[in-house]
Amino acid sequence: MKYRIEKDSMGELKVPEKALYAAQTQRAVENFPISGLSMPRAFIRALGLVKIACAKTNADLGFLEPHLMQSIVKHAQNVADGVHDEHFPVDVFQTGSGTSTNMNANEVIATLCQQDNVAIHPNDHVNMGQSSNDVIPTALHVSASESVCGQLLPALDQLEAVLAAKANSLAGIVKTGRTHLMDAMPVSMQQEISGWQMQIKHAKARIMDCLPRLNALAQGGTAVGTGINADQRFAANFARQLSDISGQTFTSSENKFESLSTQDSAVELSGQLKTLAVSLMKICNDLRWMNSGPLAGIGEIALPALQPGSSIMPGKVNPVIPEAVAMVCAQVIGNDATITVAGQSGNFQLNVMLPVIAYNLLQSIDILANASSVLASKAIQGFTVNEANIKSALEKNPILVTALNPVIGYELGATIAKTAYAEDRAVIDVAEEMTGLSRSELEKILNPMQLTKGGITE
Repeated sequence: MKYRIEKDSMGELKVPEKALYAAQTQRAVENFPISGLSMPRAFIRALGLVKIACAKTNADLGFLEPHLMQSIVKHAQNVADGVHDEHFPVDVFQTGSGTSTNMNANEVIATLCQQDNVAIHPNDHVNMGQSSNDVIPTALHVSASESVCGQLLPALDQLEAVLAAKANSLAGIVKTGRTHLMDAMPVSMQQEISGWQMQIKHAKARIMDCLPRLNALAQGGTAVGTGINADQRFAANFARQLSDISGQTFTSSENKFESLSTQDSAVELSGQLKTLAVSLMKICNDLRWMNSGPLAGIGEIALPALQPGSSIMPGKVNPVIPEAVAMVCAQVIGNDATITVAGQSGNFQLNVMLPVIAYNLLQSIDILANASSVLASKAIQGFTVNEANIKSALEKNPILVTALNPVIGYELGATIAKTAYAEDRAVIDVAEEMTGLSRSELEKILNPMQLTKGGITE
């Protein structure tokens, strides 16, 4: 590999000849050969947008000449669009402020401007009125907000809609309810799936509730929250510029000391992503149980057959989508643990685990969005119901006798249930023998659909 010599405040060093970055990025590449994980695409996009908004703000306030602003904006837009992602090699596990990634962006944009014969300095111009300490938390919030609104919420809308449609299509099917994994009173499949649907609806509401706090940005706080080296008008102007560029509503944080020293909003959002993961895990486990079999399990539904399930057992088909989504949920729960610990690292005026918070938060959003969409389209939308299995199990469910309690009492009901189970007979047949109730009376009281409506049958 050919190299060129670059210089920074610490001296000279070799940089790959074709690299768009310069000395400070190269030092980070050499200092942090840790994971091979670079900052996510969504984060680099947000960083490009931040640089555009900063350049426009500085020009608007009279600190940056228009031709310099235009050059920065042109190349920062390319950074935002992913044109130069190969030139952002800094590892996630780097300096806790993310200074290396901020300087990476400054150097790449400055180099591109210089290639156009525009005299741009990475610190003096691209980073004007900024510090890594406000740029990186701002980019973190912007990238998370854009990912939530552009990916996750639409995926959850899709999942909720598919659940609603599936529930309505199965309104007439009554099945054995289960508590403690044991037979319980009947529920309709519509009722069961409506519970899943409500989980997703509530998850969306919780996530959306985080957005106003997430969209309040640190930019303008500069080094420690005081706004040193930034015009007092900078923060509000920046928020307006970024809102215009992105199409989302961003505001300037009311308190920059909080915004630099904490990542409470990111921790809050991560907590709601964890809650969504818990909801999806419950749905996936229900689907797996209901699909179990096809002969020796519950066998209430058949998920779409997507691929062979075994390298040794021909004909085996597994619930691969719920399994994949469950693994996503496990990852998100783990990511939340990392973000929780990292969120506590706001020592005095700066949180110093910003890159790992950004990486884990954006990964959680991304994989939850993809998993929700896949779960909707490849599992829930296409599963079929084995009505014969459901009907057979329901007729023999000894717990149906619960509906007779107000008429015959608990003790006789228990005797009927035990007898029905021991003799493998329908409850209604045993109840007809052991009570003075007529068949028609029993059919009315023990009607499974009626039992799903709750209350006491007259």
